[in-house]
Amino acid sequence: MKKLIIINGPNLNLLGKRETNIYGNLTFMEFFDTVVKKYPNVALEHFQSNIEGELIDKIQEVGFSYDGIILNAAAYTHTSIGIGDAIKAITTPVVEVHISNTFSREEFRHQSYISPNAKGVILGFGLQSYELAIESFISS
Repeated sequence: MKKLIIINGPNLNLLGKRETNIYGNLTFMEFFDTVVKKYPNVALEHFQSNIEGELIDKIQEVGFSYDGIILNAAAYTHTSIGIGDAIKAITTPVVEVHISNTFSREEFRHQSYISPNAKGVILGFGLQSYELAIESFISS
């Protein structure tokens, strides 16, 4: 059984409430509950923090023992050299995920400190982006 964790960054705790035209109406927990049922042969966990250091701590905690990390670092994607370095330092593969197509948004969202060290990047498919990342780990 693959052991995967979804790590979400700042403001993703507000899914279902914030900018529903971009992020949709589902809360992350509503979505996560459906994904857990859809993938009964995958040990799925999730973690969310608005605090950069807590995200780095979690990446380091799971980064040598899990089969995969699905990371939506949200705004920290574009600003955090520290999170980028944490991804570089671990052995667990990371798939960078974004709900929106960051390239269709503001210019500053076109830069990622995660991508250079990620196994892959999935963006623009709404919450389905997480499922596509799960599928990438199942098929590898």
